[in-house]
Amino acid sequence: MYIIVIAWLYVVILMSATEKSVTAGLLTFIFYGLLPCALLLWIMGAKHRRHYKSKQLLKQDLSNPDSSDTQADQ
Repeated sequence: MYIIVIAWLYVVILMSATEKSVTAGLLTFIFYGLLPCALLLWIMGAKHRRHYKSKQLLKQDLSNPDSSDTQADQ
């Protein structure tokens, strides 16, 4: 996944370098490069964030078993 982002940013940097003004180059880099890559990484990272969150909840439940047992008995 990261190789795609790196390759796309390389292409966008080359596109930005060919723009006529610095402002157009920066806007090209931001809107064609940074924003789409950030969105792609955020969407593709949802599975990892969900897994990390469930792992933390499981670790929390294992470290504090008394609270779940008392609630289940009542």
